[in-house]
Amino acid sequence: MLFVIGGLSMYLGAALAVVLFAQLSPASVAWLRIMGAAVVFVAWRRPWRTAWRRRTLVLAGAFGLVTGVMNIAFYEAIGHLPLGTAVALEFVGPVTVAAFGSQSRRDVFALLFVVGGVALIADVRWAGSPQGVLFALTAAACWAGYILLGKRVATDAGGIDGLAIGFAVATVVLSPFALGTGPAWTSPKLLGMGVGIGVVSTVVPYVLDQVVLRRIGQARFALLLALLPVSAAVMGFLVLRQIPAIPEALGILAVVGGLGLRSRDPTEPPV
Repeated sequence: MLFVIGGLSMYLGAALAVVLFAQLSPASVAWLRIMGAAVVFVAWRRPWRTAWRRRTLVLAGAFGLVTGVMNIAFYEAIGHLPLGTAVALEFVGPVTVAAFGSQSRRDVFALLFVVGGVALIADVRWAGSPQGVLFALTAAACWAGYILLGKRVATDAGGIDGLAIGFAVATVVLSPFALGTGPAWTSPKLLGMGVGIGVVSTVVPYVLDQVVLRRIGQARFALLLALLPVSAAVMGFLVLRQIPAIPEALGILAVVGGLGLRSRDPTEPPV
């Protein structure tokens, strides 16, 4: 349920971002998203003491940078590729983490079910540019890093306080991407939308991710990310009356089946 809630919030932010693409570059919108999230996190958590611990600063800063680059690369990818193709390519990151975390033949079958399901839901169409593919694969690598570092932040770097530190670092280090945000600073509407994207696409889903990462292992978390395209398909049916085609329906069943098939990490508490 936490993943579904986070996914719905993330897709609301994606819709707002697409609107901004008409006036700002994808990378500029992504930086506004990072900056907006940093402002909200720092105002909320005020992680002053935690920030000065070297281990926390390095770990949280690395997490924030990886996540920021992931956001920028994905926004650039959907500017060059069909959304379904970009989503499928980006999912290579979580799949890799899940593959290395597989403990048995049962886990391998679960992984195959999930990968096949995501491919069916994403409606992959090989159209676009090599540049778009490179951006999507960059986002995939960063997504794998997000999972691995996110687990460490959840357990060793203060959790949500670590998010505040990480996004503050990312805002500063990635500030060259702010050069294209000029129109936003003279338009309260554009600036408000940028901060809003940071809240609904980053603050809400990433806080929920931290809650989940405290309870489960990295490999299972990686597979659970497959619920994001599933929640998008379900939301499209409930709100927009977009009836899933047979391949999409089969993809949803495959993802759910794969998630149910995977064995539990022995360190996970019972749900």
